[in-house]
Amino acid sequence: MQNKIEAGSRPVNRRSFLKTGVLAGGAATLSAGLLPQSLRAERDDDERGDQLNRGDIAILRFLAAAELIAENETIGLTAGTTTTWVARSLRHRSHITIITNAVNIGMELCNMPDLKVHLTGGYVRWPWSFSLVGAAAINFLGDSFLEKLFLSVSGIDAERGTTTHESDEALTFRAMVKQAKQVIVVADSSKLGIVTPSLICPIEDVDVLVTDAGASDEMVARFTRIGIRVIRV
Repeated sequence: MQNKIEAGSRPVNRRSFLKTGVLAGGAATLSAGLLPQSLRAERDDDERGDQLNRGDIAILRFLAAAELIAENETIGLTAGTTTTWVARSLRHRSHITIITNAVNIGMELCNMPDLKVHLTGGYVRWPWSFSLVGAAAINFLGDSFLEKLFLSVSGIDAERGTTTHESDEALTFRAMVKQAKQVIVVADSSKLGIVTPSLICPIEDVDVLVTDAGASDEMVARFTRIGIRVIRV
């Protein structure tokens, strides 16, 4: 059986998505010729095989999230593994302003001349976290407005909302949520239904959830029933 991508309730073939760049439901468009070199290599490797491996599927998820971004938008990327991969998916893009509290995302994109990248300031509290937190970060965000925020979470629950492990980080992420017109959570299915100690935002603040095909129909329904658009890749 061929692998599928689902956007809402309409599935499309994953291989077709890579080749033609059409995401079901018209949510986003991806031109394979515009993929950055590293992602074109992933696509070419896939074309030589019959099945997509986990890495390929994850790349599709991050591309699906990144393709929700239009030119001339100002977007936010919180610190996190998933949002770092969304950032990497923007290397071939242009005329996008990015605000992030992630030191590593700033470094990843600092040599891209067609992207404007702002770091919030603040301090890194935990070794190797890359996440800027504190008053300086929150004050910076208070003067910034975002069309879209891509939010990395430790858990997302249909009743308890989005959560992370560290309260300082939750406060910084919450400040970004407050300044965004649209909040897009990018999380693998293992984080669905999970609640960790520090609240980022209530579930009512989330507009879109991008996750993987491991999310069950029952789990997805918990989010769609409350008006969240779910994209399964």
